[in-house]
This record gives sequence, structure tokens and C-alpha cells, in this order.
Amino acid sequence: MKKSSEPFWWALFGAGGVISALFIPVILFIQGLAIPLGWIESPNYQHLYQLFGSPVTRLFLLALISLSLLHWAHRFRFTLYDGLQVKHLNVLIAIFCYGGAILGSLAAGYYLWLI
Repeated sequence: MKKSSEPFWWALFGAGGVISALFIPVILFIQGLAIPLGWIESPNYQHLYQLFGSPVTRLFLLALISLSLLHWAHRFRFTLYDGLQVKHLNVLIAIFCYGGAILGSLAAGYYLWLI
């Protein structure tokens, strides 16, 4: 029986969907609505520097970005595969989708390390 890597990608898809659905709306609400409307005081430079200096914040942002990108990659791959019926390009699409998500995750990790 041939082993498949599909359960691994589906697990990352599920984790990315959950973390994106839980945290991205909160971040968008705070940054895009609550602060501009004055419901929450805008953080100053020192506060943000301390917040992003924390390794816990960096790990959270790396997980959020990486899992969201992997969620996108899996969804986009199967949209092309099933929705547009380009099954003959399955391997090429998988390489570009997951490769792009991994490269984006590595770039995010690099930039978060520089902060």
C-alpha cells in the first residue's frame, strides 16, 4: 500500500483555517476599526517595540502567517484541481502552491527574526 502525504497537508489546512478564522478577524477589528475610531487608544512606539520584541509574539505571528499560507495553498490547489479540472497539472500546481507557502513562511520567519 502506497503511503500518501495528503493527511499531513489536510492537517495543516485545518489548522490554518482554525487559526485564521479565530485571530485574523480580531486583528482586523482592532487595527482597522477600534483604533481608527478611537475606541481603543493607539499604541505608542515603546509599547509596540516591547510587544514585538517578545518571542511569544513572534512565534504567534509566525504560526499565524505560516498556517494561513498553507491553508491558502491547499485551498487554491484543490480549487484548480477540482474546480477548474486541471488534473493533468496536479504535481506542478502542488509544487507552486506549497512551495510558495513555504517560501512565504520562511520569509516571514526571517523578517520576524530581524525585529
